Amino acid sequence: MESATNEASRKRMKPDVGEKQEDHISNGTIMEEITEKEQSEAIIVGSEEMEFNISHILEKIKRFTQLVSELLESGKSMFKELSNDFEERLIVIHKEQMEKWQEEIKELRLMDASNEEATAQLSNARFLLQNPFSES
Repeated sequence: MESATNEASRKRMKPDVGEKQEDHISNGTIMEEITEKEQSEAIIVGSEEMEFNISHILEKIKRFTQLVSELLESGKSMFKELSNDFEERLIVIHKEQMEKWQEEIKELRLMDASNEEATAQLSNARFLLQNPFSES
């Protein structure tokens, strides 16, 4: 009981300078411990937050990489289809052009044969006109 009375009276009395310095040093130590603890917690919280942000960025990278991969694959297949269509179209154009030129060659040969026949008939007619008396 006496210690409780001493403690109560001590609380009512002004602390002397030595007690103030001791109190201040102990409070400073406690404050430093609290500050270090808060910083440590902030680092841990910051660290957890950073880990979350980093994992979020890594997820974005993963999704973007997947998107690029899908675009490359679809682009490859699209270019392959276009290449096949282009090749088929070029083959058709080539075939049509070859058929056209073959037809022109055929027409030229028919024209040449017709011209040769006409030339032969004209030669015969000239011969007959130049030598009318030889047949009689």
